[in-house]
Amino acid sequence: MRILTGNDLVTGQVTWWTGEGWSLHVDEATDVADKADAILAVEQAARRVNGAYAIDATREGGHVRPDHIKDRIRAIGPTVRPDLALAPADPADRDWVI
Repeated sequence: MRILTGNDLVTGQVTWWTGEGWSLHVDEATDVADKADAILAVEQAARRVNGAYAIDATREGGHVRPDHIKDRIRAIGPTVRPDLALAPADPADRDWVI
């Protein structure tokens, strides 16, 4: 599966394309398949997102998991300061990062 990620233009927070807009939660990301470039062009032109790009991901047990470690870390926040990380609904969700 292919998903889109980028940063919110106002806050700088990591965001994920849901099919209707951008979310802070990777689990809400949707598979864009071969539509990534078209969606990115529209969203970046509308200045809703900055530095957006497509990545490979896997859906495991209902959760979306980026395939690359860099994007796994981006999904939850800094690993050295867990107090600054995005708190998932289930704290065990952080176990998949590394």
